[in-house]
Amino acid sequence: MPADLQSIADPRLLLLAWAGGLALVASWISWLRIVGSGFIWLTSGTAALVGLAGVFSEGGWWARAALVLAVAGAWRARDRELSSALLLAAGVCYAIQGSLFGGWLPTLTAAIALGGVTGEMLLGHWYLIDPRLPRSALVTLATAGIAGLALEGLLVVWLDIGLGGGAVAFWVLLVTSIVLMAAVIGALRYPAYSGVMAATGLSYLALLTTLGAVFVGRAVSAGLGPFALG
Repeated sequence: MPADLQSIADPRLLLLAWAGGLALVASWISWLRIVGSGFIWLTSGTAALVGLAGVFSEGGWWARAALVLAVAGAWRARDRELSSALLLAAGVCYAIQGSLFGGWLPTLTAAIALGGVTGEMLLGHWYLIDPRLPRSALVTLATAGIAGLALEGLLVVWLDIGLGGGAVAFWVLLVTSIVLMAAVIGALRYPAYSGVMAATGLSYLALLTTLGAVFVGRAVSAGLGPFALG
């Protein structure tokens, strides 16, 4: 954990963690071979865009390496083993860069939460196109998102978030995110096409609340800006 707690709420750290989570999701799905190359292009491309905040930062060499690896992973998307390895390396590089900004633990918890929720949302669109695909990957990503959110809660408790208004906002966002992702898993158990439709729609809402929970919890704990009052 860094000595300066304000760094854990640094937008660059959050974006790098998000990019790392997405790169790892793309790597895993590439290895599973359950969908076509389009998902790999979309997810690795999104990771590359989200991670640009670190690329243009001073000393962002790990983020620059991650960008090259993410682009290469997308370019070789049809070679599943190579693409998976490149994207795995990209995810690790994004995580290393994030850890330099705000420490390993804050980077990993955000990567798991944001990667799981966003990955489930993106992969859900492929299931809407082909509902015959196995849903186990969606359930796994949703479960990872819940685990990451739970770890975020433990992180801010450890940081002593307090009991003010900002803390209340964080807990509302966190609990809402977990409930939404639990509802995603419940919807995926419904065998009809509408189950995947509902799960994908719920994951959109969960992404918004998850982004809010991750940022607000850290901002309150670090006493940043208006959150210093809560």
